[in-house]
Amino acid sequence: MTETVLFRLADFEDVQTQALLALHLAGMRESSPAEAVFALDLSGLQKPEITVWTAWRGERIAGVGALRMMDATLAEIKSMRVHPDFLGQGVGRAMLRHIVGEARSRGVTRLSLETGRGPSFDAALTLYRSHGFVDGGAFGDYTDNGFSQFLHLALDRS
Repeated sequence: MTETVLFRLADFEDVQTQALLALHLAGMRESSPAEAVFALDLSGLQKPEITVWTAWRGERIAGVGALRMMDATLAEIKSMRVHPDFLGQGVGRAMLRHIVGEARSRGVTRLSLETGRGPSFDAALTLYRSHGFVDGGAFGDYTDNGFSQFLHLALDRS
């Protein structure tokens, strides 16, 4: 599909946005031990330090992603998900590039993320690593729980 992906700040009242975020949370709960589910619900994403974008193809939501500022130079990718109808069409790659660009423009020098292990996470891990993210230690309030994986990307200020 060659249709352009358009990014918007998330409208949490939009039913498509709500549905995709609910799908994401349900997926994390199905594929992760309860103590290792760190995906945020709708209210958790509506914090001042978190910016959420939706990706659209025409009138349909294609993906969602969030950036959480942890301090002036450290940020975390939160809740990235591509709608099942748009898998394999470059939406995740476009969202990741959008978030990395936004982090860089905010002066972030290290972008980190937490994700899980197993087949449900393989495509995401491949995407992150293809963009230069490397394995590393826990950050922020996370701890090494045996299921979580932590990836980091050093950003320059250009």
